[in-house]
Amino acid sequence: MENNIVLRRGVEADLPQVLALIQELAAYERAPDAVTNTLADMQRDGFGAAPIFSFFVLESQATGIVGLALFYTAYSTWKGRMLYLEDLVVTEAARRGGFGRLLFDAVVAEARATGAKRMKWQVLDWNEPAIAFYKKLGANIEDEWLNGNLDDAQLASYIVAPTAAAVATRVSARNF
Repeated sequence: MENNIVLRRGVEADLPQVLALIQELAAYERAPDAVTNTLADMQRDGFGAAPIFSFFVLESQATGIVGLALFYTAYSTWKGRMLYLEDLVVTEAARRGGFGRLLFDAVVAEARATGAKRMKWQVLDWNEPAIAFYKKLGANIEDEWLNGNLDDAQLASYIVAPTAAAVATRVSARNF
């Protein structure tokens, strides 16, 4: 591992490099055009009035940010507070240097510090290097649960019951 690599909590000024890493990850995951998130969205959602995510970065003096672990608090009705690791990515040039482990360790430490009862994440079923990495760390990789999603267009076209819409409007007025 390089001696000049610094692990630290991410700050707003990191977001342009973080978004670039996210786009690199999307390309690796065979979905280069799938990232619709913007710098403005990330500034609002990570550093606005009600931040909903946080992140750690690994920064090289020579090349800038070479790794990212972005996470947020979630809630399990069965277990309680949990931490969800949305993305763990290390630039291709810096892989195999122990950086992924360092980022993962930081997220585990954050989960412990915040009282999380569980930490969760997803990995694509074809991403054998990532699966091997997580298994090496002792993680359970589930094959029982299937993911459900509604994308932006589906959310917009979904017909919501008026009573449900009224309740959601009241909640959003409280800045949730």
